[in-house]
Amino acid sequence: MEIFANPDTWISLLTLTFMEVVLGIDNIVFISIIVSRLPKEQQAKGRNIGLMLALVFRVILLLFISWIVSASDPIFSINLPFTEENFPVSWRDIILFAGGLFLLAKSVTEIHNKLEGEEETHEAGKAYATLGQVLVQIILIDIVFSFDSILTAVGLAQEVIIMIIAVILAMVIMLIFAKYVSDFVNKHPTVKMLALAFLLLIGFMLVVEALHQHIPKGYIYFAMFFSLLVEMLNLRLRKKTQPVHLRQNTIVEEDKYTAAE
Repeated sequence: MEIFANPDTWISLLTLTFMEVVLGIDNIVFISIIVSRLPKEQQAKGRNIGLMLALVFRVILLLFISWIVSASDPIFSINLPFTEENFPVSWRDIILFAGGLFLLAKSVTEIHNKLEGEEETHEAGKAYATLGQVLVQIILIDIVFSFDSILTAVGLAQEVIIMIIAVILAMVIMLIFAKYVSDFVNKHPTVKMLALAFLLLIGFMLVVEALHQHIPKGYIYFAMFFSLLVEMLNLRLRKKTQPVHLRQNTIVEEDKYTAAE
């Protein structure tokens, strides 16, 4: 194809693939947390199906790229109180607002359950979530993340085929590393709490963007990376300062978790 003879095409493909991977991190974190409610033997299946659904939604939305672009056009306006201004509302605003609220509600619920010690009661007879329940939640958040991802893709590339290839490459990369991310998050309770805090931040950002208040994503991802870096340092410090017998117990617990996988 002639477009692949152009060096700018390859630059756009690499740039877009990188951006899709970065934007897909929040999707991996959400899927990792939500599939942890499944029985051990179903977690890998739920994670892989979730990521494949994300790929399917992204490709489908790319095939309707003209509608995605027009989704930012206002469909009605709201008269703001105490002012003469009208607030235009588009399908993009509705999707982002609803998705942000869902992510906020889900993150707060997971944090509450973790603080109440609900996760530790599975072995005492608490029912696991079903695969169907988990997939429904993954589908809902995949739609929101896919919508946001496609809007970014439109700004970085002009050819739909380039966007589709970049999305597929990004999803392959995420499928490869999703298990490692999921295992790491679930092995370390403080990292899981930090991941839930990230999802809260992303949910808040989606709601704010739906209200036409733009927050540069670079600031959000830098804050997430910096917080994760600090947590990595804390994990290393805890391992060094932990008494030997407690350190051995931690290793045994991690071995059990890995064996269960």
